[in-house]
Formats: sequence, structure tokens, C-alpha cells
Amino acid sequence: MLKGSQLILRAVTRDDLPRYTTWLNDYDVSRHLGHLRPFNLEDETDWFERQRQDTASLHLAIETKAGAHIGSVSLMNINQRVQSAELGIVIGTKEDWSKGYGTEAILLMLRYGFKQLNLNRIYLRVNSDHHGAIKCYTRCGFSQEGIMRQATFREGQFIDQILMSILRSEYHHP
Repeated sequence: MLKGSQLILRAVTRDDLPRYTTWLNDYDVSRHLGHLRPFNLEDETDWFERQRQDTASLHLAIETKAGAHIGSVSLMNINQRVQSAELGIVIGTKEDWSKGYGTEAILLMLRYGFKQLNLNRIYLRVNSDHHGAIKCYTRCGFSQEGIMRQATFREGQFIDQILMSILRSEYHHP
């Protein structure tokens, strides 16, 4: 469990799966995640079982200090040889957007990745039209590395994705 000033990052449990199903079926929440089909509880249960066996990923639930489960943050594709991992995050409850929860969850995960997992580089991909997320990632210390042109397709058009990363030497949070 990782604790911040507003949040706790904890293991995902089976009890969380119905909330994930609801979030992934909400277009506003999932539009930048790249999911192309509806999800049901069985899909989420299958994901839960797979991720429990996946030693190259760490998925944590984001919970407020008041006990509300509001999202998920992950380090995926953890590669100890090159000391890198990919970050992913979703705040599933829309009423909790723009409250600083995403920033705090990312900073907690960066601290864990750099200090506990001994990573050197944490990277992510973000759709170029997801301006709020880009501002959040920049605030957390990520820098743009490049653009993956027309890397995703949504609503009848191709969208660029921005590749961003932060190195351990650039990380300056306690």
C-alpha cells in the first residue's frame, strides 16, 4: 500500500471489478484508453486473474482517504534488464476529475518505480487531443520524446499519440 496526502494506492480486489466494468463502459472515461468494445464483469474477472500472474505489471487501485475507489494506476511492461516500465492511469469517477488525484497517484507510482523497483525510465503514450492528461504528465515531470503519427483511431479519424517519459535523474520528488 502506498499512501499520499489525499490517496492510498492499494491492491486491486475482486470487489473492485464491478466499478471497473462501469468505468470502461462509460465513453467519457474510456475514450482515451483505446478500448473498442463493451466490457462485462466476466471480462474484468478474466483480466484480474491474468494480472495476478503477470510479474511484468503492477496494477493498483486508487482510493481516497475517505475510502472511495476512484480509479487505477499501473506500471506495465516492467523490464528489469533495461530498468523501464510503462505508466497507465484512469480516474473512473468523473466527479473526481481535476481534483489533483491523478497527479498524486502518478507521483506515488513514480516514487515506487524509481525507489523500490530501481527503474531508470518510466514512459507513457497519450492521445494528442487529451490536453488535461498531457498537462498532468508534464506537471509530474514527464517530457515529450516524440509523436507516433496516426497511432490510434477514434470517431472516424486517426489521432496522433505523444510518447512521454521521465528518467530517474529527472525525478525530484520525495
